[in-house]
Amino acid sequence: MAEVQKDTVGSRENTLRFLDMVGLFGSQAMMGLGKIANPLTGKAEKNLPAAKLFIDTLEMLEQKTAGNLTADETKVLQRALTDLRLMYVEESTAPSEPAPSTPPPAVDDSKVKFQKKYD
Repeated sequence: MAEVQKDTVGSRENTLRFLDMVGLFGSQAMMGLGKIANPLTGKAEKNLPAAKLFIDTLEMLEQKTAGNLTADETKVLQRALTDLRLMYVEESTAPSEPAPSTPPPAVDDSKVKFQKKYD
């Protein structure tokens, strides 16, 4: 049976690290959902498989740490998962944006030197 972690002075640092990790994975998932911009490109880019990976990782942490988190840690993790799951469903069911179509370049008849005609 898993041991329950007691909240001692030494575990405060671990609590902060845990909350930072939840925030990091949550931010990465939101980036994959196109909710925040990628810092490298400066653009919001949707990558649902990447978002799912980070959400699944947070779900695994929830399962593996069950009974070993403080009430605040549990609340933060559950809130992050709930928000991310809702955003994932919203983004995965949204119609995809059509690719911008580029019209063919206009032909300026005054620049056409040769024309072939078939009689």
